[in-house]
Amino acid sequence: MTLKQKLLAALVMLGIVLGAVIAGFSWSATTSRNALDTVLADRVIPLKDLKLVADSYAVNIVDSAQKARTGNLSFDQAAANIQKGKADLDAAWKRYAASDATEEEEALAKQAEAAMAKANDGVARLEKILRAGDRAGLDQFIAGEIYADVDPVSDTVGKLVNMQISVASEVTTNALGWANVATAIVIALGLIALGVLGGAFYIVSRKVVAPIKGLAEVIHGLARQNGGAKVPHLDQRDEIGDIARSVDAFLEAVIAKERDAAAAAAKTQKIVTTALADGLSALADGDLTGEIRVEFPESYATLKTNFNSALTALRTLIAAVSEGAIAIQSGSTEIAQASEDLARRTEASAASIEETSAALAQMDERLRGSAESASQTVRSADEAIRVVGDGRTLAEQAVTAMGRVSDSARGIDDVIEGLDKIAFQTRVLAMNAAVEAGRAGEAGRGFAVVADLVSALAMRAEEEAKRAREQLTVTQDEVGSAVDAVQRMDTALEAISGGVGAVHKLLDAMAADNQAQSTAITQIVTAVSEMDRGTQQNAAMVEETSAASRNLAVEVANLADQSSRFRTGPATSATPRSRSTAQLHSVAA
Repeated sequence: MTLKQKLLAALVMLGIVLGAVIAGFSWSATTSRNALDTVLADRVIPLKDLKLVADSYAVNIVDSAQKARTGNLSFDQAAANIQKGKADLDAAWKRYAASDATEEEEALAKQAEAAMAKANDGVARLEKILRAGDRAGLDQFIAGEIYADVDPVSDTVGKLVNMQISVASEVTTNALGWANVATAIVIALGLIALGVLGGAFYIVSRKVVAPIKGLAEVIHGLARQNGGAKVPHLDQRDEIGDIARSVDAFLEAVIAKERDAAAAAAKTQKIVTTALADGLSALADGDLTGEIRVEFPESYATLKTNFNSALTALRTLIAAVSEGAIAIQSGSTEIAQASEDLARRTEASAASIEETSAALAQMDERLRGSAESASQTVRSADEAIRVVGDGRTLAEQAVTAMGRVSDSARGIDDVIEGLDKIAFQTRVLAMNAAVEAGRAGEAGRGFAVVADLVSALAMRAEEEAKRAREQLTVTQDEVGSAVDAVQRMDTALEAISGGVGAVHKLLDAMAADNQAQSTAITQIVTAVSEMDRGTQQNAAMVEETSAASRNLAVEVANLADQSSRFRTGPATSATPRSRSTAQLHSVAA
């Protein structure tokens, strides 16, 4: 068989098995879909219609009647709800009756229709009661008739619902059984497909892939210049054999061509390697003028150009290094001299800065002492202000107390005035009593004596009250004088407090100025210290720079010695180069 026939046979077998698997899947899907359509159309949708019938009786009719009875709905609203419920359940029952049903289900449906006919008669009576607005009739109907009419319908519809569920479960179980059968068939077909696929894989791998892989290995060996590889499958009579024989012929031609190319390449490489060896030998001897003059083949022309360019660049570099060594020597000498001068000036600057730092430190210490003295004076002024404030407080308290004494004196004056009035009235009463005693004659003599004593006592009380008023007046005058004196003392204390406050402000300003000056001096001292450290560091850096310049002179001398080994052009006088080297060594010394 040819390769085409082998592959076609494998593809045909795979197509047959794949078609069988697809047919099995299609049959399984069709069976499951038909079962689901049956359950949906004949069981689920009718079950929904039966639920609507039951809900129409329970909600639209019974519940509306109850709400009309309790007053939650008007009679007209209840009648409208009942009318809507009748229309909904009639439509739902018609849809249910149009679905496929078993004989047992048809028998139950007839029972339900009979119960619904009886219930509809009761519903018609209920509508008449509601339209008439007969509340007593409504109460009687709900209590005695409505549930007797509706409950049989609900029971029969419940049986129909249970039957729908039972039949749906049976149909689903049968569908699952057929689905299991279809699954088993598909699995068997899948196993057969795997077997066929394995056979096809074996045929393709043994009869197609393996020969092609062998040819690929031979071609890879040819790419690696493995001319000893033998081409397999030369005697095979199919497309693979044709490819193998073509590869064998191509391999023979390639091997012959490679032999000729190898001989030409060996001759060219000998010319190139000889010229490169001569140039590198001259370079090793320090001759930078030995460029390659031999003509190279075109494939090696770039190598010749790169070698000559590198030699020219190296020759230019060495010449520049020789000239730069002299310039560096002169510069390093100037740098060394400048470094020494800078070191001397830096040391002088460091000494001056150190003296300045010491003087500023003494000034800072004096300013700190002045600031501390000013701070103590401010604290003393604060204490004086506090004492004056306490004195003013005591003076205000004394004035307040004297005011209270004055108020009390005015109260005592009122009391004395009252006592004076009482004494006057007592004397008047004593005089009246004496008159009455005189009228009484001998019997009133003792009473007259008492009246005289009371009158004398009243006169004495008047005199004492007068003396107390006079003394109180003197006391009030003394209190007023004391109040004036205390107020004058408070005014004086206020003036003293103001003066001390002004002094306090001046001292506070002096303390702040001293503190600011001390802070400024401290900052200056810090800055001078930083300058001192920087100057010391600069001195150290100058020493390092001087040492570096001396080291540079040594390195330049060594560089001049090394560069003198190379020949960069026509012969020149050796005296300048020797003189330059001697100068560099003298600088290094």
